[in-house]
Amino acid sequence: SRSCSCRLQHWTLLSVSLLNCLLSTACSVGLALAIALTVHSRGTHLVRGCNSSALPLDARGAIATNDCPFNTTRIYDTALALWIPSLLLAAAEAVLSGRSCLVALVFRGLGPCAHGYGTQQV
Repeated sequence: SRSCSCRLQHWTLLSVSLLNCLLSTACSVGLALAIALTVHSRGTHLVRGCNSSALPLDARGAIATNDCPFNTTRIYDTALALWIPSLLLAAAEAVLSGRSCLVALVFRGLGPCAHGYGTQQV
């Protein structure tokens, strides 16, 4: 854009990419923790809100009951099927945001690779 100064664009790119990198990293850590806890407990935390004694300890063998507000038959597999690709996408987003942050540092002449090979590569 010719209406804004290059300096403003570089600092905006740096701040937005740094913020996005931190948020994506936090999402990745949270999803990894959720996946680890779910696999470790075999899904019992997923059906904890249901107050039925008919629910088994393993969420994979759970049956749908009237005491539970959702269908518990496939909650374990569905949660993992949604969380694992989300974890991969959040990690990829964190990496790309980190690279954008490095590019912004190179543009401003800051950082370890500002006057070396990184400037030529950009």
